[in-house]
Order: sequence, then structure tokens, then C-alpha cells
Amino acid sequence: MAKYFDVHPENPQRRTISSVADSIRSGALVAYPTDSCYALGCRLGSRDGIGRIRSIRNLDDRHHFTLVCQNFAQLGQFVHVDNDVFRAIKAATPGSYTFILPATKEVPRQLLHPKKKTVGVRIPDHVVAQALLAELGEPLLSSTLLLPDEEEPMTQGWEIKERLDHVVDAVVDSGDCGTEPTTVIDFSGGEPEIVRRGAGDITRFE
Repeated sequence: MAKYFDVHPENPQRRTISSVADSIRSGALVAYPTDSCYALGCRLGSRDGIGRIRSIRNLDDRHHFTLVCQNFAQLGQFVHVDNDVFRAIKAATPGSYTFILPATKEVPRQLLHPKKKTVGVRIPDHVVAQALLAELGEPLLSSTLLLPDEEEPMTQGWEIKERLDHVVDAVVDSGDCGTEPTTVIDFSGGEPEIVRRGAGDITRFE
């Protein structure tokens, strides 16, 4: 059974956040809130976590996983960003965007797109996600909590706990965080390519 953590959406309880972070360090797969849907998250190097996310979401090896980062300093360790791209991304973060960029050697091979050697990165604008990232001290390997054959993600923590009780290790509930996933922008070719229209305003990248 998954542990259930009820977290205040504006003033997350430090002890609770610390317990969630400890679970992740120990290899847990968690469902947690972001500024754009709930997400599945685990430690960056967790082969088991990656496999479980693929299984829950029925993903193939071409799926771009996302490294959810606390800030730009952290993001810069895992992707190559030139000056023009840096300015474009900086202006749009934190926010509901995922950016696909060439990965550095810090990113485990199993996370990379098999041909492009790219990975998704984002900096969320969500109090609970930011508190968890600060406590963890490293990015969360993440994927939107969208189940196969369903058009919209689940938005209620209790529902996630009920339906995924035996396939995730913990659920962090801080209330509804919407059903619209991030806007995905591919910068791997230098120019912005809109891969998915989502919660983030696309006009700045058109």
C-alpha cells in the first residue's frame, strides 16, 4: 500500500516534505503535485523507478522523461544550453513548460531519447514541488501521471491513492492542480519547436 501524505498547498509541512524526500532517496516511486497536473517521480538513477513509470504509463523507449529541477543552476548540470536558448527558457521559468535539450553526461543513458540523446527539463512554479526539490537537493525524474487510454490525468490525491495504491509507494496530496500538462518545447535543433500545446503560453515561442 502507498503511503499518503496530506500537504498544505501554500505552507507545506517541513517534516512531511522531509519524510517524502527520505522515501524518494530510499527508492520510492511517488505521485506528487506540480503546477501542471500530478506527476510520477523517483530518483534520477533509479532503474526500478524508470521501469515502473514505463509500466504504469505503457511508454516506449522514445518517450522523453523529464528532469524536474529546483532552479537554473541545477538544470544547467544536466542539459547543454547556449546563450540564446538560455534567455528564452529563463524568461519562461518557473512555469508550466518542459524543454527538450541535448543531455550532458550527468544524465543516465536509459533516460535519453535513443537517437537524439536528449532529455526533458523543467522548473515548476508550485510551492509543494519546490519544497520537495529543495529538500531532496537533486532533480526528480518525472513523467505526467496520465494513464494509458485516458484523455486526462487524475487531479485528486485520494483518487490517485485509490487507483495506484499497489503500483506507487507514496502519494503527496496538496489539492487539485489541474488537468492540463506542460507545454513542451524542443530546443534540441536550436530553434523552438512546439511539440505539445499545454498549460504554458506558446506565443513567446511561435
